[in-house]
Amino acid sequence: MALEIKVGPPQLAIHHGQSVLVTEPDGSIPWPSDKGLYVQDTRLMSSWSVYANGVAWELLSSGSPAHDLSRIVLTNPAFVTETGAVAARALDFTITRHIEDGVHEDLDLANHSQAAIHFNLEVAMRSDFADIFEVRTDKIVRRGRITTDWDAAGQMLQTSYRNQDFTRALRVAVREAEAVYANGRLSFAIDLPPGGRWHACLLYKVVRDGVELPEPVDCTSIGDALRDPAGIVTWRAQVMKLRSSNTGFQELYAQAIDDMAALRLPLAGTDHLQFIAAAGLPWYMALFGRDSLIVALQNILVWPGFAAGALDVLGKYQATARDDHRDAEPGKIPHELRSGELAHFNLIPHTPYYGTADATPLYPIVLHAAWRATGHRDLLDRHLATAERCLAWIDDYGDRDGDGFQEYQTRSPVGYENQGWKDSGDAIVHEDGTLAHGPKALCELQGYVYDAWNRMAEIYDHLERPGDAARLREKAQHLFRRFNEAFWDEELGFYALALDGDKRRVRSVASNVGHCLWSGIIPKDRAARVVRRLMRRDMWSGWGIRTLSAEHPAFNPHSYHCGSVWPHDNSIIALGFRRYGFDAEANEVARCVAEAGSFFTLKQLPELYAGIQRDPAGFPVQYVGANVPQAWAAGSVFLLLHAILGVRPDAPRNMLCLDPHLPDWLPELRLTDLRLNGAHFDLQFRRDGARTIMQVLRGPAEVVRLVPYADTAGS
Repeated sequence: MALEIKVGPPQLAIHHGQSVLVTEPDGSIPWPSDKGLYVQDTRLMSSWSVYANGVAWELLSSGSPAHDLSRIVLTNPAFVTETGAVAARALDFTITRHIEDGVHEDLDLANHSQAAIHFNLEVAMRSDFADIFEVRTDKIVRRGRITTDWDAAGQMLQTSYRNQDFTRALRVAVREAEAVYANGRLSFAIDLPPGGRWHACLLYKVVRDGVELPEPVDCTSIGDALRDPAGIVTWRAQVMKLRSSNTGFQELYAQAIDDMAALRLPLAGTDHLQFIAAAGLPWYMALFGRDSLIVALQNILVWPGFAAGALDVLGKYQATARDDHRDAEPGKIPHELRSGELAHFNLIPHTPYYGTADATPLYPIVLHAAWRATGHRDLLDRHLATAERCLAWIDDYGDRDGDGFQEYQTRSPVGYENQGWKDSGDAIVHEDGTLAHGPKALCELQGYVYDAWNRMAEIYDHLERPGDAARLREKAQHLFRRFNEAFWDEELGFYALALDGDKRRVRSVASNVGHCLWSGIIPKDRAARVVRRLMRRDMWSGWGIRTLSAEHPAFNPHSYHCGSVWPHDNSIIALGFRRYGFDAEANEVARCVAEAGSFFTLKQLPELYAGIQRDPAGFPVQYVGANVPQAWAAGSVFLLLHAILGVRPDAPRNMLCLDPHLPDWLPELRLTDLRLNGAHFDLQFRRDGARTIMQVLRGPAEVVRLVPYADTAGS
């Protein structure tokens, strides 16, 4: 039997909403490190450890049975007490943690020796109240004052931070036992007879600007906690479900469903089923424009409510005035909203920050997709004005120099150099490895705008505004022609990654061009050359398409954007392949990304992984610091499924269009609870030779249409 290899960061991470607890596998938070308890962008706990008479415990096993629950089982090394020596492994020590806004921590000891054991159990903890931005960059600056107060009678430890009007506090209440506090430690006098047991609770309550946030109060039974503490069971019942003869893909899909549930941020003032997706754990548990919109597209059949949530929230934050510090301009959709100390004092521009060039064209794309998936006219009524302001921004600000292309360049002294999805500072490089200077016109931005104009034209058709529809289609066709003149490089047989500030082509071979296939801005007669180039060995790692060619001087498989593999990037490219009829290539991308996912712990696709070439004995290599779970990594599974099945909902016309092509590694598939216009569909797919046969098991069969997927590409 082959050894099962699992890849993943050696840590425990649990979370709920915007609260995240990241520890070592033994439950400790070492100092210094980037681990800790983070709540709304502030680290409330920066160090945590536990001792028996000053001796550290040893890890036996640990894990997270649910996204908001962890359990750690420790045992003792040999240590000495005043009543004698304690043999190694005489004690079991179990720590169970349940997180909401705060944390409930159960401490359980069991004496398995034949002698009584007397010792001090010590819990050491510190709070630095650092802003998450400073922790991530390892540049922590203490600006305020930290005080600690111990209330012995009330068994309450409070550590508080104040910087002018910015205040945070962590209250730790002891329950079911009695502690003393000294020397930075809570200490419990333990007296255990043979076979004896001891239990205590620590309740960690967060206080934000004087407002107490709730923590789980009751002691945690694993069985109770897994019944449905965060609505996971309810969530699973609501979303589209999948069963497959390929159990690996089925498990990957199921984990993606749970990851999306875990990353939900509830919308204030709505019922418990209205959400927007946080980007990822631990660094991005906040509102993001681009990420939320792409996740909405990925989930459009699984849970279209993500699209409704993204449209609602991002529309409320749409910029109304120019603000260079925040890279804001009228009509622009925000990039990121933060609530920590740095944002509070405007030391970072994330209040919100608008340094993204793609979120604004993605907004009308998502509006169209949500309308097509649900048929809800009220979506158009609520969000059409926001989408039209997005179109105005594209014309007035997205095109920086009036040449008809979308460019970006920060105006802020603390703004982002790159404002596409590859937003690291070294992401856009010329073929010789030198950095491209701005304003930069990324290839995929042109595709997104082309797609947004075409989709909005269809919305205008539905609204009986033919003049507006014709105007946008004319603009789209003009952009199509100009793009293919300016970005196509015949010598490369490929499109330029971008045009730099001098309108020179950035002739680096990169994955961005695959997004242009998805948007349809590439003509059919060039699509084959683009697909072949993306599948060539320097781009094709065997675990997916790399962000940058391995032949490029700036290539590094362990970099963020210059040679790594991103699941969401590959899922968009696969959908682009499918749009132009390259079914085998789309299925190959889906296969290899899915196989990579099977190696990661819990079958959680990470944000990205290394672009190392696959070999027969290999396995994917993790990227240090990747977010896991990450919303658009999880959502990539859904988009890969779209590519395999060629799904296109058309709820306004009461049609569900499909063009399924099951690969040989996925011979049978069943979807349950796919929704369209209030109807529920169960669909069965099976491979018969080279053909795929579909059967409607539930729902009005006349609504389901087999329509070729590649009938609108490159028009």
